[in-house]
Amino acid sequence: MPPVKPMLARTVSTVPTPESVAEGLLYEPKWDGFRCIVFRDGDEVELGSRKERSITRYFPELVEAARAILPPRCVVDGEIVIMTEGQLDFEALLDRIHPAASRVRLLAETTPAVFIAFDLLALHDESLMDVSFRERRARLSEALAEVSPPIFLTPVTDNHDVACRWFDEFEGAGLDGIVAKFCDLLYQPDKRVMLKVKHERTADCVVAGYRWHKSSTPEAPVVGSLLLGLYSASGTLQHVGVAAAFPMSQRRQLTDELAPYRLDPDEEEHPWANWAHAEQIENGDRMPGAQTRWNAKKDLSWVPLRPELVCEVRYDHMEGTRFRHATQFARWRPDRTPDSCTYQQLERPTLLDLSAVLAMS
Repeated sequence: MPPVKPMLARTVSTVPTPESVAEGLLYEPKWDGFRCIVFRDGDEVELGSRKERSITRYFPELVEAARAILPPRCVVDGEIVIMTEGQLDFEALLDRIHPAASRVRLLAETTPAVFIAFDLLALHDESLMDVSFRERRARLSEALAEVSPPIFLTPVTDNHDVACRWFDEFEGAGLDGIVAKFCDLLYQPDKRVMLKVKHERTADCVVAGYRWHKSSTPEAPVVGSLLLGLYSASGTLQHVGVAAAFPMSQRRQLTDELAPYRLDPDEEEHPWANWAHAEQIENGDRMPGAQTRWNAKKDLSWVPLRPELVCEVRYDHMEGTRFRHATQFARWRPDRTPDSCTYQQLERPTLLDLSAVLAMS
Protein backbone atom coordinates (compact mmCIF):
# COMPACT_ATOMS: atom_id res chain seq x y z
CA MET A 1 0.00 0.00 0.00
CA PRO A 2 1.20 3.55 -0.67
CA PRO A 3 3.29 5.33 0.25
CA VAL A 4 6.53 3.48 -0.49
CA LYS A 5 9.88 5.25 -0.69
CA PRO A 6 11.75 4.33 -3.88
CA MET A 7 15.15 2.65 -3.81
CA LEU A 8 17.95 5.10 -4.68
CA ALA A 9 21.41 5.13 -6.25
CA ARG A 10 24.77 6.56 -5.25
CA THR A 11 27.12 8.19 -7.72
CA VAL A 12 30.28 6.48 -8.97
CA SER A 13 32.82 7.89 -11.41
CA THR A 14 32.85 5.17 -14.08
CA VAL A 15 30.54 2.45 -15.37
CA PRO A 16 31.39 -0.53 -13.11
CA THR A 17 32.34 -3.85 -14.66
CA PRO A 18 30.40 -7.06 -13.89
CA GLU A 19 33.65 -8.67 -12.77
CA SER A 20 33.99 -6.08 -9.99
CA VAL A 21 31.11 -7.67 -8.04
CA ALA A 22 30.54 -11.36 -7.41
CA GLU A 23 26.79 -11.20 -7.94
CA GLY A 24 26.98 -9.53 -11.37
CA LEU A 25 25.36 -6.34 -12.68
CA LEU A 26 22.51 -5.28 -14.92
CA TYR A 27 22.62 -1.87 -16.61
CA GLU A 28 19.79 0.51 -17.54
CA PRO A 29 19.58 4.03 -18.97
CA LYS A 30 19.20 6.73 -16.32
CA TRP A 31 15.95 8.54 -17.06
CA ASP A 32 15.65 12.20 -16.10
CA GLY A 33 12.05 12.85 -15.09
CA PHE A 34 9.79 12.35 -12.07
CA ARG A 35 10.45 9.16 -10.13
CA CYS A 36 7.12 7.43 -9.64
CA ILE A 37 5.79 4.23 -8.08
CA VAL A 38 2.49 3.15 -9.66
CA PHE A 39 0.02 1.27 -7.46
CA ARG A 40 -2.85 -0.49 -9.21
CA ASP A 41 -5.65 -2.48 -7.58
CA GLY A 42 -8.39 -2.95 -10.14
CA ASP A 43 -9.72 0.48 -11.06
CA GLU A 44 -7.83 2.13 -8.21
CA VAL A 45 -4.58 3.72 -9.38
CA GLU A 46 -2.22 5.82 -7.30
CA LEU A 47 0.95 7.56 -8.51
CA GLY A 48 3.45 8.11 -5.72
CA SER A 49 6.42 10.48 -5.96
CA ARG A 50 9.94 10.08 -4.62
CA LYS A 51 8.90 12.15 -1.58
CA GLU A 52 5.88 9.86 -0.98
CA ARG A 53 3.44 12.50 -2.20
CA SER A 54 0.56 11.66 -4.49
CA ILE A 55 0.99 13.03 -8.01
CA THR A 56 -2.02 11.14 -9.38
CA ARG A 57 -4.06 14.25 -10.23
CA TYR A 58 -1.31 15.69 -12.44
CA PHE A 59 -1.17 12.77 -14.90
CA PRO A 60 -4.71 11.61 -15.73
CA GLU A 61 -3.53 10.07 -19.01
CA LEU A 62 -1.17 7.75 -17.10
CA VAL A 63 -3.91 6.75 -14.67
CA GLU A 64 -6.07 5.69 -17.64
CA ALA A 65 -3.12 3.87 -19.20
CA ALA A 66 -2.34 2.01 -15.98
CA ARG A 67 -5.95 0.77 -15.78
CA ALA A 68 -5.84 -0.39 -19.40
CA ILE A 69 -2.31 -1.81 -19.65
CA LEU A 70 -0.80 -2.84 -16.31
CA PRO A 71 -1.66 -6.10 -14.53
CA PRO A 72 -4.86 -5.81 -12.43
CA ARG A 73 -2.95 -5.83 -9.15
CA CYS A 74 0.64 -4.61 -9.16
CA VAL A 75 3.15 -2.09 -7.85
CA VAL A 76 5.62 -0.84 -10.49
CA ASP A 77 8.59 1.47 -10.00
CA GLY A 78 9.63 3.77 -12.83
CA GLU A 79 9.96 7.29 -14.19
CA ILE A 80 7.50 9.74 -15.69
CA VAL A 81 8.91 11.69 -18.64
CA ILE A 82 7.64 13.90 -21.45
CA MET A 83 9.08 13.80 -24.95
CA THR A 84 9.17 16.81 -27.27
CA GLU A 85 10.53 16.40 -30.80
CA GLY A 86 12.29 13.18 -29.83
CA GLN A 87 13.99 14.61 -26.72
CA LEU A 88 13.27 14.50 -23.00
CA ASP A 89 11.56 17.76 -21.99
CA PHE A 90 11.84 18.41 -18.26
CA GLU A 91 10.38 21.92 -18.47
CA ALA A 92 7.19 20.48 -19.97
CA LEU A 93 7.13 17.99 -17.11
CA LEU A 94 7.39 20.79 -14.55
CA ASP A 95 4.44 22.53 -16.19
CA ARG A 96 2.24 19.58 -15.25
CA ILE A 97 2.46 20.45 -11.54
CA HIS A 98 -0.36 22.97 -11.75
CA PRO A 99 -3.19 23.66 -9.29
CA ALA A 100 -5.90 24.06 -11.95
CA ALA A 101 -7.50 20.78 -13.04
CA SER A 102 -8.51 22.33 -16.38
CA ARG A 103 -4.89 23.25 -17.09
CA VAL A 104 -3.73 19.73 -16.19
CA ARG A 105 -6.32 18.19 -18.54
CA LEU A 106 -5.24 20.48 -21.38
CA LEU A 107 -1.56 19.64 -20.91
CA ALA A 108 -2.40 15.92 -20.70
CA GLU A 109 -3.75 16.24 -24.23
CA THR A 110 -1.14 18.60 -25.72
CA THR A 111 2.01 17.29 -23.96
CA PRO A 112 1.13 13.76 -22.79
CA ALA A 113 3.51 12.00 -20.42
CA VAL A 114 4.85 8.46 -20.64
CA PHE A 115 5.81 6.04 -17.89
CA ILE A 116 9.09 4.09 -18.11
CA ALA A 117 8.90 0.95 -15.93
CA PHE A 118 12.09 -0.52 -14.47
CA ASP A 119 11.19 -2.48 -11.32
CA LEU A 120 8.36 -4.61 -9.96
CA LEU A 121 7.57 -4.47 -6.24
CA ALA A 122 4.40 -6.57 -6.17
CA LEU A 123 2.29 -8.66 -8.52
CA HIS A 124 -1.19 -10.03 -7.71
CA ASP A 125 -1.00 -11.02 -4.02
CA GLU A 126 2.78 -11.46 -3.94
CA SER A 127 5.31 -8.96 -2.63
CA LEU A 128 8.58 -9.08 -4.58
CA MET A 129 10.60 -6.71 -2.41
CA ASP A 130 12.55 -9.61 -0.87
CA VAL A 131 13.29 -11.15 -4.28
CA SER A 132 16.54 -10.51 -6.18
CA PHE A 133 16.56 -7.81 -8.82
CA ARG A 134 17.40 -10.33 -11.54
CA GLU A 135 14.17 -12.18 -10.76
CA ARG A 136 12.15 -8.97 -10.34
CA ARG A 137 13.32 -7.80 -13.75
CA ALA A 138 12.40 -11.13 -15.33
CA ARG A 139 8.96 -10.99 -13.73
CA LEU A 140 8.54 -7.37 -14.88
CA SER A 141 9.44 -8.28 -18.47
CA GLU A 142 6.92 -11.11 -18.38
CA ALA A 143 4.17 -9.00 -16.79
CA LEU A 144 4.69 -6.15 -19.28
CA ALA A 145 5.36 -8.32 -22.33
CA GLU A 146 2.34 -6.83 -24.15
CA VAL A 147 2.85 -3.29 -22.87
CA SER A 148 2.10 -0.41 -25.23
CA PRO A 149 2.47 3.40 -25.21
CA PRO A 150 2.30 5.45 -23.09
CA ILE A 151 3.83 2.78 -20.85
CA PHE A 152 7.26 1.41 -21.76
CA LEU A 153 9.71 -1.09 -20.31
CA THR A 154 13.20 0.34 -19.94
CA PRO A 155 16.02 -1.34 -21.88
CA VAL A 156 18.43 -3.50 -19.85
CA THR A 157 21.73 -5.23 -20.59
CA ASP A 158 24.33 -7.27 -18.73
CA ASN A 159 27.01 -6.30 -21.25
CA HIS A 160 29.46 -3.68 -19.98
CA ASP A 161 30.49 -2.56 -23.48
CA VAL A 162 26.86 -2.00 -24.44
CA ALA A 163 26.28 -0.01 -21.24
CA CYS A 164 29.27 2.22 -22.03
CA ARG A 165 27.92 2.78 -25.54
CA TRP A 166 24.52 3.67 -24.11
CA PHE A 167 26.21 6.12 -21.74
CA ASP A 168 27.69 8.00 -24.69
CA GLU A 169 24.86 7.73 -27.22
CA PHE A 170 21.74 8.15 -25.09
CA GLU A 171 22.80 11.57 -23.84
CA GLY A 172 21.79 12.84 -27.26
CA ALA A 173 18.17 12.02 -26.38
CA GLY A 174 18.35 13.85 -23.03
CA LEU A 175 19.23 10.94 -20.74
CA ASP A 176 21.86 11.74 -18.15
CA GLY A 177 23.74 8.51 -17.54
CA ILE A 178 23.58 4.84 -16.64
CA VAL A 179 22.26 2.96 -13.58
CA ALA A 180 23.98 -0.28 -12.56
CA LYS A 181 22.03 -2.69 -10.34
CA PHE A 182 23.40 -5.68 -8.47
CA CYS A 183 21.70 -8.84 -9.71
CA ASP A 184 20.99 -10.13 -6.19
CA LEU A 185 19.77 -6.74 -4.90
CA LEU A 186 16.61 -6.81 -2.78
CA TYR A 187 14.31 -3.79 -2.97
CA GLN A 188 15.39 -1.44 -0.17
CA PRO A 189 13.23 1.72 0.08
CA ASP A 190 15.10 5.01 0.55
CA LYS A 191 18.51 3.26 0.52
CA ARG A 192 21.28 4.25 -1.93
CA VAL A 193 22.17 0.72 -2.92
CA MET A 194 22.24 1.05 -6.71
CA LEU A 195 25.05 2.73 -8.67
CA LYS A 196 24.70 5.64 -11.10
CA VAL A 197 27.17 7.20 -13.49
CA LYS A 198 26.32 10.68 -14.74
CA HIS A 199 27.86 12.91 -17.37
CA GLU A 200 30.06 15.66 -15.99
CA ARG A 201 31.45 18.63 -17.85
CA THR A 202 32.80 22.05 -16.90
CA ALA A 203 31.83 25.58 -17.90
CA ASP A 204 33.05 29.05 -17.04
CA CYS A 205 30.17 31.24 -15.85
CA VAL A 206 29.58 34.81 -14.72
CA VAL A 207 28.61 35.10 -11.05
CA ALA A 208 25.83 37.69 -11.22
CA GLY A 209 24.29 37.34 -7.77
CA TYR A 210 23.72 35.11 -4.79
CA ARG A 211 21.05 33.97 -2.35
CA TRP A 212 21.46 33.80 1.40
CA HIS A 213 21.66 30.42 3.13
CA LYS A 214 18.64 29.32 5.17
CA SER A 215 20.75 29.60 8.35
CA SER A 216 21.85 33.15 7.54
CA THR A 217 21.03 35.96 9.96
CA PRO A 218 21.75 39.72 9.87
CA GLU A 219 24.34 39.17 12.59
CA ALA A 220 25.94 36.18 10.85
CA PRO A 221 25.27 36.36 7.07
CA VAL A 222 26.09 33.21 5.11
CA VAL A 223 25.94 32.78 1.32
CA GLY A 224 23.67 29.95 0.18
CA SER A 225 24.04 29.71 -3.62
CA LEU A 226 25.64 31.57 -6.51
CA LEU A 227 23.51 32.71 -9.45
CA LEU A 228 25.25 31.92 -12.72
CA GLY A 229 25.03 33.53 -16.14
CA LEU A 230 26.19 32.96 -19.71
CA TYR A 231 26.12 35.44 -22.56
CA SER A 232 23.87 34.64 -25.51
CA ALA A 233 24.81 35.31 -29.14
CA SER A 234 22.96 38.63 -28.90
CA GLY A 235 25.05 39.71 -25.89
CA THR A 236 22.36 39.17 -23.25
CA LEU A 237 23.46 37.75 -19.91
CA GLN A 238 21.21 34.72 -19.49
CA HIS A 239 20.49 33.19 -16.08
CA VAL A 240 21.53 29.53 -16.45
CA GLY A 241 21.38 28.06 -12.94
CA VAL A 242 23.06 27.97 -9.56
CA ALA A 243 26.05 26.57 -7.70
CA ALA A 244 24.85 25.57 -4.26
CA ALA A 245 26.89 22.80 -2.59
CA PHE A 246 29.44 24.45 -0.30
CA PRO A 247 30.81 23.51 3.14
CA MET A 248 29.81 26.02 5.80
CA SER A 249 33.34 27.38 6.10
CA GLN A 250 33.38 28.21 2.38
CA ARG A 251 29.93 29.84 2.62
CA ARG A 252 31.30 32.24 5.24
CA GLN A 253 34.35 32.90 3.10
CA LEU A 254 32.15 33.64 0.08
CA THR A 255 30.25 36.23 2.12
CA ASP A 256 33.47 38.23 2.49
CA GLU A 257 34.72 37.56 -1.05
CA LEU A 258 31.51 38.74 -2.71
CA ALA A 259 30.91 41.82 -0.54
CA PRO A 260 33.02 44.20 -2.70
CA TYR A 261 30.97 43.25 -5.77
CA ARG A 262 27.55 43.95 -4.27
CA LEU A 263 25.61 46.28 -6.53
CA ASP A 264 23.97 49.46 -5.30
CA PRO A 265 20.50 49.33 -6.92
CA ASP A 266 20.10 53.10 -6.56
CA GLU A 267 23.25 53.81 -8.55
CA GLU A 268 23.92 50.78 -10.76
CA GLU A 269 21.69 48.72 -13.05
CA HIS A 270 21.87 44.94 -13.17
CA PRO A 271 21.27 42.86 -16.35
CA TRP A 272 18.47 41.05 -14.50
CA ALA A 273 16.92 44.14 -12.93
CA ASN A 274 13.52 43.44 -14.50
CA TRP A 275 13.07 40.00 -12.88
CA ALA A 276 10.79 41.42 -10.21
CA HIS A 277 8.27 42.46 -12.87
CA ALA A 278 8.17 39.23 -14.87
CA GLU A 279 8.72 35.61 -13.95
CA GLN A 280 9.95 34.75 -17.42
CA ILE A 281 12.11 36.41 -20.02
CA GLU A 282 11.34 36.41 -23.70
CA ASN A 283 12.62 32.90 -24.48
CA GLY A 284 10.64 31.31 -21.63
CA ASP A 285 13.47 30.69 -19.13
CA ARG A 286 12.73 31.35 -15.49
CA MET A 287 14.44 34.35 -13.94
CA PRO A 288 16.16 34.30 -10.55
CA GLY A 289 13.56 35.26 -7.97
CA ALA A 290 10.68 33.69 -9.89
CA GLN A 291 8.39 31.60 -7.71
CA THR A 292 9.22 27.91 -7.63
CA ARG A 293 6.53 25.46 -8.75
CA TRP A 294 7.38 23.14 -5.88
CA ASN A 295 7.32 25.49 -2.90
CA ALA A 296 5.46 28.75 -3.29
CA LYS A 297 6.59 29.86 0.21
CA LYS A 298 10.31 29.43 -0.47
CA ASP A 299 12.26 32.68 -0.32
CA LEU A 300 13.97 33.16 -3.68
CA SER A 301 15.08 36.76 -3.11
CA TRP A 302 18.67 37.42 -4.15
CA VAL A 303 21.53 39.89 -3.90
CA PRO A 304 22.69 41.34 -7.24
CA LEU A 305 26.41 41.53 -7.97
CA ARG A 306 28.28 43.47 -10.59
CA PRO A 307 28.81 40.81 -13.30
CA GLU A 308 32.59 40.86 -13.08
CA LEU A 309 33.50 37.56 -11.40
CA VAL A 310 33.98 34.30 -13.32
CA CYS A 311 33.96 30.80 -11.84
CA GLU A 312 34.36 27.31 -13.26
CA VAL A 313 31.55 24.88 -12.42
CA ARG A 314 30.93 21.19 -13.06
CA TYR A 315 27.58 20.25 -14.60
CA ASP A 316 25.91 17.15 -16.02
CA HIS A 317 23.86 18.48 -18.95
CA MET A 318 21.80 21.35 -20.29
CA GLU A 319 18.01 21.56 -20.42
CA GLY A 320 17.33 24.11 -23.15
CA THR A 321 19.38 27.16 -22.19
CA ARG A 322 19.85 26.22 -18.52
CA PHE A 323 21.76 23.69 -16.47
CA ARG A 324 19.36 20.86 -15.68
CA HIS A 325 20.61 20.45 -12.09
CA ALA A 326 22.53 22.59 -9.62
CA THR A 327 26.19 22.80 -10.60
CA GLN A 328 29.29 22.14 -8.47
CA PHE A 329 31.64 25.06 -7.86
CA ALA A 330 35.18 24.12 -8.98
CA ARG A 331 37.31 27.30 -8.75
CA TRP A 332 37.49 30.99 -9.47
CA ARG A 333 38.77 31.97 -12.93
CA PRO A 334 40.49 35.38 -12.58
CA ASP A 335 42.11 34.73 -15.98
CA ARG A 336 38.72 34.80 -17.76
CA THR A 337 36.74 37.91 -18.66
CA PRO A 338 32.96 37.83 -18.18
CA ASP A 339 32.23 38.49 -21.86
CA SER A 340 34.11 35.30 -22.76
CA CYS A 341 31.53 33.21 -20.85
CA THR A 342 29.23 32.28 -23.72
CA TYR A 343 27.14 29.28 -24.74
CA GLN A 344 29.69 28.50 -27.47
CA GLN A 345 32.02 26.91 -24.90
CA LEU A 346 29.48 24.20 -24.03
CA GLU A 347 29.86 20.71 -25.46
CA ARG A 348 26.70 19.50 -27.18
CA PRO A 349 26.07 15.75 -27.63
CA THR A 350 25.00 14.35 -30.99
CA LEU A 351 21.20 14.33 -31.01
CA LEU A 352 19.43 10.98 -30.82
CA ASP A 353 15.67 10.47 -31.18
CA LEU A 354 14.29 9.07 -27.94
CA SER A 355 12.12 6.62 -29.88
CA ALA A 356 15.33 4.76 -30.78
CA VAL A 357 15.99 4.18 -27.07
CA LEU A 358 12.45 3.09 -26.31
CA ALA A 359 12.50 0.68 -29.27
CA MET A 360 15.12 -1.36 -27.36
CA SER A 361 12.63 -2.22 -24.61
